[in-house]
Amino acid sequence: MTDRGGWTERVRFLEASGGPGSLVPTLTASSHRQCAPRRRRAEQDKKLPITAPTISVKRPTSNRSCWADSHHARQDQSPHSLPLPSPLGLHHLPQSPGGPSYKVRWSKVEPGDLRETPILITNGLHARGYGPLGGRARMRRGHRLDASLVIAGVRLEDEGRYRCELINGIEDESVALTLRLEGVVFPYQPSRGRYQFNYYEAKQACEEQDGRLATYAQLYQAWTEGLDWCNAGWLLEGSVRYPVLTARAPCGGRGRPGIRSYGPRDRKRDRYDAFCFTSALSGHVFFVPGRLTLSEAHAACRRRGAMVAKVGHLYAAWKFSGLDQCDGGWLADGSVRFPIKTPRPRCGGLPDPGVRSFGFPRPQQAAYGTYCYSE
Repeated sequence: MTDRGGWTERVRFLEASGGPGSLVPTLTASSHRQCAPRRRRAEQDKKLPITAPTISVKRPTSNRSCWADSHHARQDQSPHSLPLPSPLGLHHLPQSPGGPSYKVRWSKVEPGDLRETPILITNGLHARGYGPLGGRARMRRGHRLDASLVIAGVRLEDEGRYRCELINGIEDESVALTLRLEGVVFPYQPSRGRYQFNYYEAKQACEEQDGRLATYAQLYQAWTEGLDWCNAGWLLEGSVRYPVLTARAPCGGRGRPGIRSYGPRDRKRDRYDAFCFTSALSGHVFFVPGRLTLSEAHAACRRRGAMVAKVGHLYAAWKFSGLDQCDGGWLADGSVRFPIKTPRPRCGGLPDPGVRSFGFPRPQQAAYGTYCYSE
């Protein structure tokens, strides 16, 4: 999967006010619980406030990174890192002669089973990481009271809910933060046709196209942005749904528009399409014209120090870089597609922006250019 910096999707897409390469973080408070032990009211009034925000960061396309606290956004020189802010009231905790008498524990709440996976534990002097995410996590240490977590090389699977716990040995408290990625949802089916994937095959197919299975929240967001699709697809939670903007008889009947659901489905036996989610790229996509076969397309990209783009690459370039090309081009999965940002006559024939598809022509058919991806 392509390495990215930090990006975020929220309930609404956030459009950056900066130019290309800028990072625009936004913190939206969802509660005001304190990540510190309970005390008498007089002492509580002195503590630094802490919020439990949803963190939103615009895509990076340079080596600058961003960190944010509950009031300000600043830029940092560490490449592709994202902080989870946690200004704890540490200055009110008792200190022993040997050092701090508390621990701060960061963990990630896994979707579905609500299991918490430890990421990092620190006592203020030493820190230890756990698991794959722990290897990319560190304490920010912006000041002696700072317990914020920094995640380097943010990936699609890093989206989710995080928990910071202050362990004092007497009364422990915690605060939760949500990291959501800004991105784009795209429906996907293989060359064999519709409804070929069980849940696990759909998950693998999205990963092979530089994405992952979309969540229900991501599909809902895409629906509010105009996604109208009449084929049902798997989502990350294991549900099967499809978004309908214009209710019609061949697409679930003439009821109200919305996200239609197929209800519980067997993850191994039942077969549908997939709704994939991808986010911004650290590289770029470009078009190579010509009348190429699929093998010639691979060779053309290699000569330019690139690879044939994946479906997720093309959608990300269309969404975030404004790629607009009225020419069909080969992609790595053998499909032929083209991205349209400004609809116009004789360029797809549809009134809305999107990525158009010619399906899966014969690989030996020399009729298209290719879209290449370069880091």
